[in-house]
Amino acid sequence: MEKGTLVEFKVNGQLRLGVAERPEGKKNWVVIDGNGQSHTLHPRQVTYEVKGGSYSAEDVPAFESSAAESVEPDSLEVAWELLSEEGEATDPPGLALLLFDEQTPTLCYASHRLLSEDKIFFKQKGDGYVPRPKSQVDELLHQIEQEAKRQQEWEGFLARLRQAIAGEVVDWRKSDRTRIETLERYALFGDEAPQKATAHEIIAELGRKATPDLTFELLVKIGLWQPHENLALRRAQLPIEFSDEVMAVMQQSLGNVPPDSDPQRTDLTHLKVYTIDDETTREIDDGLSIETLTDGRERLWTHIADPTRWIAPGDSLDLEARRRCTTVYLPTGMIPMFPEALATGPMSLRQGEVCCALSFGVVLRETGEIDEFTIQPSLIKPTYRLTYEDVDEMLELDIQAEPELGAIATWVKQRQAWRQAQGAIRIQLPDSSVRVENNGEDITIEVLDNSASRQLVAEMMILTGEVAARYGEENELPIPYRGQPQPELPSDEELMLLPAGWVRDSALRRCMPRSEMGVTPTRHATLGLDRYSQVTSPIRRYTDLLAHFQLKAHLRGEAPPFSREEMTQLTVGISNTAYEAVLVERQTKRYWALEYLRRHGDQAWPVLLLRWLRQHENLGLIMFEELGLELPMRFSRSVELGERFQVRVREVDPRHDLIRFDEVAEQVTDDVVA
Repeated sequence: MEKGTLVEFKVNGQLRLGVAERPEGKKNWVVIDGNGQSHTLHPRQVTYEVKGGSYSAEDVPAFESSAAESVEPDSLEVAWELLSEEGEATDPPGLALLLFDEQTPTLCYASHRLLSEDKIFFKQKGDGYVPRPKSQVDELLHQIEQEAKRQQEWEGFLARLRQAIAGEVVDWRKSDRTRIETLERYALFGDEAPQKATAHEIIAELGRKATPDLTFELLVKIGLWQPHENLALRRAQLPIEFSDEVMAVMQQSLGNVPPDSDPQRTDLTHLKVYTIDDETTREIDDGLSIETLTDGRERLWTHIADPTRWIAPGDSLDLEARRRCTTVYLPTGMIPMFPEALATGPMSLRQGEVCCALSFGVVLRETGEIDEFTIQPSLIKPTYRLTYEDVDEMLELDIQAEPELGAIATWVKQRQAWRQAQGAIRIQLPDSSVRVENNGEDITIEVLDNSASRQLVAEMMILTGEVAARYGEENELPIPYRGQPQPELPSDEELMLLPAGWVRDSALRRCMPRSEMGVTPTRHATLGLDRYSQVTSPIRRYTDLLAHFQLKAHLRGEAPPFSREEMTQLTVGISNTAYEAVLVERQTKRYWALEYLRRHGDQAWPVLLLRWLRQHENLGLIMFEELGLELPMRFSRSVELGERFQVRVREVDPRHDLIRFDEVAEQVTDDVVA
């Protein structure tokens, strides 16, 4: 290189033109760029040397401008087509001659820029450039087109996002869904979310701070989430909507009733049948009757809805129910296991209509023990659709027009006494129903009293479960049996040291191990039964439906549709999914309970210290007597188990499951971390 040579070089990743001024040491040169700035360059930093002529730094801007006017990338494709046909390589002077019919220093440099910046048509090989194969060029062009499309979608998404933030109505595109889901997952899972970096990128483009809470607020702001969005439900990813395919199958079943697999049903339409549920219940899956036999004995009947009348093992409706495993009951409404039109329609035991059922008839001994039983696919005609309150009133008034109801209640008491003698453990802690209406505007909390009517229904369902389990055991049927290990209970002396009532019941509940499910009968400690199977809610629990499939097949003299191995696999998977659903129900109920307390922040609530969570930290569990809610509270004074006092909410954040109370009576501030 000589003084006055014009060279291209790279500094900090950027290309520049400069003129060689003087050597520096053995190999380096001092070069002056068009701005008069000097650079000391090693030969390796020089990317192109302009041949012909001597230049000064003042010439650089004009040279660069003249070369830029000749740099037209589209012309490179023409050169590639010509050279590809002949299979020839080229270099900057050769390309200048091909494109411009001249080889001036400016045009040669322009050709160098075309070739060196090209990523599509030519590939550098030594000092020259060879044309790429057509297949490779086509693929590169396709990639560029796709990248341009992605960039256009990205910019369009950001534009729509900003419009939504500004309160404008936005027509979201199908291509936006993936990015929206990325934001949703980040709001749900935070740093554990997949594609967290993409969420951060989106939020950074909006000039916002990337946190899960602020992303939640963003999703609410743009109208995709509600202020009380159910995050527990979204995290669990439980299915909410039914697919078009499932809905089409349902419509076909409703319009073209499938043949009955049990055409010889026992006609029990002469029996008076009571269905007893909450007023809001729409899936009516059990009814009760009593029949006087010719020998004077009385037979109790539990009629269970028969969804197998409408579905078969392995069909679309069955597989969808299996995927869902259970109806999910939330304060805001239910998510049914079957499409609602089917579950609350022909599958339910509707008053005044002839319905298909699986009926369990039981004759009890005087002691309350089962004497004999029968299970029959049947036809029934529910007589009364009653609420628990209706039945409580009828039992209390001893309505003479309904002696059957009183007779059932009498047998239920015998049955309760018998189970108690068998070691049943009775825990009577209050529970509550939380109901949310008008898009979250109205919240109602109602304590569910353990009334006579609820005990009556519960006891009849337990009896039915024992009958099903006995039939399954006697006939070696693989059905879902439910058991519970014997708990290690506090001694009578220990219990007597605790206040009677809820505190003792809470101490007992703490000892209860989780129930277990399997295909072999086993003892259920709390119920006091040696065998038990849940069969009374086949519209709402898939394991109950499985039991119906197995029982009904055996009653017809057929092999059960599921083997022992298949049933084992099914119950394991179903148990896990059902447990997830239970957690969602609890977390959602808890959220709305805290929201209810937030809205009643000025109210003083009577509570009772139920038990200690961590006594050394003064952290206990209190029971809201008027609401049936159990919440933790940290005390700053000495409190006794069973002690009653009043609290007021000091701070509450339902979304973060946080609540703190003040004790009203003594004006002492007590912290709680929920």
